[in-house]
Amino acid sequence: MAADRSILQLLLIAIVVFIIMALLNPGKFLTLLNIESMAYQFPELGIISLGMMIAMLSGGIDLSIVSIANMASILMGLILTKMMPQNAANNQIVLFVAFALLISLLTGLISGLINGFLIAHVGIPAILATLGTSQILTGIAIVITKGYAVPGFPEIFLKIGNSKLFIFPIPFLVFLACAIVLFFLLQKSSFGIRLYLIGTNIKASVFSGIKVKSILMKSYALTGVLASIAGIVMTARTNSAKADYGSSYVLQAVLVAVLGGVNPAGGFGSVIGLSIAVLSLQFLSSGFNMLRFSNFATEFTWGMFLLLIMGINYFQNKRIKSSK
Repeated sequence: MAADRSILQLLLIAIVVFIIMALLNPGKFLTLLNIESMAYQFPELGIISLGMMIAMLSGGIDLSIVSIANMASILMGLILTKMMPQNAANNQIVLFVAFALLISLLTGLISGLINGFLIAHVGIPAILATLGTSQILTGIAIVITKGYAVPGFPEIFLKIGNSKLFIFPIPFLVFLACAIVLFFLLQKSSFGIRLYLIGTNIKASVFSGIKVKSILMKSYALTGVLASIAGIVMTARTNSAKADYGSSYVLQAVLVAVLGGVNPAGGFGSVIGLSIAVLSLQFLSSGFNMLRFSNFATEFTWGMFLLLIMGINYFQNKRIKSSK
């Protein structure tokens, strides 16, 4: 019941934000072009936030998630711009794109497994382990690219970030697919149940026979794969890969996760709540851009938004406890 109430509260807030932005600038905000633009923009942050949620559910965090996305994008980009022949036939281009996508996903998987190993087996706190791998991956990416962007991808690849399937932008469909798979994985599988239990009480999980190290390895591997998917979407949308692209997404992903109801201490959170939260922030961001607010004003409002939600939750929980 508490989870349902939290999701309903988030949904009402999202609707209120949408209405306010629409009233402030109805001529632009309520246009089909703006709705379509938002559907192209929010998926990359949404997918990164899903990965951050997985890490936070276990009671940890992943500060390397954007670095993983960028590293995966750069390796993918080098394959498509350096290894692929300039006069490649269409079937060759398709094969190279498929190979590049596979390398990107494997990069995310391996990076996530390294994080999981450092946290679960070596015993390094998640915040330090992922901070370290973040710096390492960023450094490697800068050395490989010498700090420059990797541009110029084939048209068939760019369709992932800039085209539609029927009336739906492909980035939106990618986010929707990730969200649906993750929802069923967390709610309907033994992995999801055990991940929630570990986040709730890791000692009790150990005594109940849960293989905590294995679950942590799998959770960070999943976070790495989601990061690489976000990197693919970012690269396809912008037609470039760079070592420091989307550096602000780390804190934004934490903001979205907490705003969406994920407990920073672990054990509680939902895909539905997170999806509503990322939409709310996208409504705010798009509305403020149209009103020509500065980026500082946008970030200030996001912070106030987060504090408001946390304050509402605090007083609601206090009222519930006092009524018992």
